[in-house]
Amino acid sequence: MANVKTIVGLGNPGPQYARNRHNIGFQTVDLFARRHQIELNKMQHKARLGDGWVGRGGQREKVLLIKPLTFMNACGEAVAPLVRYYNIDPADMLVIMDDLDLASGTIRLRPNGSSGGQNGLKSIIRLVGTQEFPRLRVGIGRPPGRMDPADYVLQNFSAGEEEVFGPLRETIADAIETWIFEGVEAAMNKYNG
Repeated sequence: MANVKTIVGLGNPGPQYARNRHNIGFQTVDLFARRHQIELNKMQHKARLGDGWVGRGGQREKVLLIKPLTFMNACGEAVAPLVRYYNIDPADMLVIMDDLDLASGTIRLRPNGSSGGQNGLKSIIRLVGTQEFPRLRVGIGRPPGRMDPADYVLQNFSAGEEEVFGPLRETIADAIETWIFEGVEAAMNKYNG
């Protein structure tokens, strides 16, 4: 599956985490899969996967969707073996995750870089052995008052937040399509804000 565009959504496995802020990566991959009729029906290397085709304007690209099932802090344990097994070029792998340091409801794409303290990203960089892969950070804002950030990320989106994040998930799926067909620079220019 060399040259396949790979989308990795980060989150924690299990229904109790499904609507958490920390699971925006999973939520987006699920939406993207529904949009393109891709079934996430394979289990491999501690991850749930699906592959299929994405079409736009007469173009078609093969995609591989990955949801690591290792819990956020160890997601590299699922991603690294899949990168090797499928011979994925890290430049063709987009990782989607939440970010406490971005304003709530904003997204930021980057072609590469450090983990920025995000433990899931840190695990992938360490075990894949490079930080030269694109990532899409989804701002969830800082916790209110003195709330522990760990508690904050494991809370479900509030009804008010859902009014923002419902449409935002669709925008993220649009950004993924732009990345697939036009590249990271085009996606950055259009969606970073």
